[in-house]
Formats: sequence, structure tokens, C-alpha cells
Amino acid sequence: MSHLFSPFSIGQLSLRNRIVIAPMCQYSADNGLTTDWHLIHLGHLALSGAGLLILEATAVEPEGRISPADLGLWSDATEAALGNTLASVRKYSSMPIAIQLAHAGRKASSHVPWEGGQLIPPDQGGWQPFAPSAERYSPDEAPPLALDREGLARVRDAFVSAAWRAHRIGLDAIEIHGAHGYLLHQFLSPLSNTRTDEYGGSLENRMRFPLEVFDAVRAAVPTTMPVGMRISATDWVEGGWDLEQSVVFARALEQRACSFIHVSSGGLSPLQQIPVGPNYQVPLAERIRHETDLPVIAVGLVTEAAQAEAIVAEGRADMVALARGILFDPRWPWHAAAELGAQVDAPPQYWRSQPRDQKALFGAARIGQR
Repeated sequence: MSHLFSPFSIGQLSLRNRIVIAPMCQYSADNGLTTDWHLIHLGHLALSGAGLLILEATAVEPEGRISPADLGLWSDATEAALGNTLASVRKYSSMPIAIQLAHAGRKASSHVPWEGGQLIPPDQGGWQPFAPSAERYSPDEAPPLALDREGLARVRDAFVSAAWRAHRIGLDAIEIHGAHGYLLHQFLSPLSNTRTDEYGGSLENRMRFPLEVFDAVRAAVPTTMPVGMRISATDWVEGGWDLEQSVVFARALEQRACSFIHVSSGGLSPLQQIPVGPNYQVPLAERIRHETDLPVIAVGLVTEAAQAEAIVAEGRADMVALARGILFDPRWPWHAAAELGAQVDAPPQYWRSQPRDQKALFGAARIGQR
């Protein structure tokens, strides 16, 4: 049997296989509201046969959006819109769906990628970003405002409110975004966190606010709803956040009943030097899997079925996430199952597409007509 297509459980949430669709920003929301694009996009992915679909980074407050076109979950209107989209997708797919709750911090107020992705100043339609400290992302940008105690409480409560809303509309799990240079990652890294209070300085202090957010979200939803964390295991910058600190952070999450950890890297500094190549982030996930008992998701330039199979079979991670690869090939799990001799779920409307030499690919699929 294929290891990649074996079942797995995250807490009480059962997955039919180990393939995860990673969160991918679409920059297509209308003031935080889902649009028809999200229905089309998520509909494709929900029919892919993956074990779990994680919705894109979803801002917990308007100021936490990466761009003005980011998805949000901060109001009754954004909750209703996402709930309607989710209900439509679920008419035709039973795939578990999670959400990534996020705050962009100093990387907020940016143009969408196809318009350059750079900072939008307030006088050009942007807004003032917030961060742990008034440390610029790049030298040519205005500095963010350092969050005061009132701001910290506001952000924490915004995560809690978004978690309530996620549970109310029936999402299956929550991933808290602590990676890619966004707000919670900014607290973790000494490159972006130069505070002198109890939220800065030592590793214990830099972990404090991300752990407070995790604790608050974990307490806000039923224990049956998994809550995990996405991290960047290293900044790829000398003197920044690194794998050794990530192991300590992962152990702290494990003590707090974290349901899973999704291991990525980078995004905090334009000075990063990333050794990009196939499986380049897998050793980071592998180290955390061996140092904790947390279920671990590996991600990053995993493109081939045999490659993903080996990651799981060798115990380097429990699950493998796809992002750009599944945008390029939304039926990647079907093709992987065919290559690995496994079975995958497919909607009956598509059963006729089962290749002649793959009679069991879609399980007990049977069709007939006259």
C-alpha cells in the first residue's frame, strides 16, 4: 500500500490520505469578502482527491491583510460570504477544509503580486502597518508602528473572534499563520523584534505573544476542532530565527495541545539566502518531527509522486503539502495515485475519465448508459 495514500488523523479529524493543499493567497476578495473566484478556485481543489484543503491566509482584522484584496474573517459580512462559499463547495465534496488565520504585520498594505507586491503608502490607498517593533522590512520603506499593549490585546482578540467564526461556519480545523515574515513570525525573529519589554529579547520573551495567540485560539473553539501552527523554521539570515529556536517553539506548542505543525521557511527578510531545490525544506520538518510528537506537514518544491511517497515512507514527515504544484495540476493526487497504485476519491461526474489501465483508481466506480 502507498504510504502517501494511507489514512491519517489530526486529533479527531480523519484524512483519507497524507496530501495537504497548502494555503495559497488569491488576492481576489472584495473588502475581505469571498467572490466568485473563490468558488471556482476552491471548487477545483476540493475535487482534487487530496486529504485536506487549507484555505488561504485569512486576515483577522482589516489592517492585517497583506493586500487590499485579501480574504478576511473579521465581521458578520465576511463570515456570511465565506460560509456561503463553503456551503456551495461542500455540496459536491466531502474533503475536510481548514482555514489559515493570519495577520500580516509589517508586510501589510501591499500591492497584489501581479502589480509588483510593494508597500502601498496610506496616501495612495494603503494603511499604516503594525509590527512588534518599528523595524522596516526594507530600507526604502516607512517603518511600521510598534504595537502597544492595547494593540497586542486587540490582535489577540481578533484571532479569537475569527476562530469563533471559523467554527460557526463549519470549518474542520484552524492553522495559525506564524510563518513567511508575517506578524507572529515577526515576534519570533530577533531581526524584526527589538522590543525591550516581556515580548522581546530572550527566546522565551519572543515566543510569548505567538503562544498567547495560540492559547487564546485553542481555548476559544471546541477541543474536537484541531488547531495547528504554520512556522518558518529559519529566516535563512545570519543572526535570525533558526531551526534550533524552532525546535524549542515546537516543543512549547506540543505542551499546549497543538494539533499539528506545518513547516516552511523564510519570508522575513529581503537578505534571506534560500538554497532552493527539491525537498529543500523537508530536513526542517524532519528535525521537528524527530524532536517532538507533533504531526508534521512538510512543504516546498515537492512536485513528484515518488518524492512525496518517500517523504512519508521514510518518516521525514506525516503529511506532504502542495501549493504551486497543485495550481499547475489540480488533479495531482489522481495522477499520483495512478503512479503509486493507490485509490483516490473522484466525483461520479468524472468517473468516465478513469484510464483504461487503471480500473481501480477511483475505487468501486461503476458507470453505465444506453
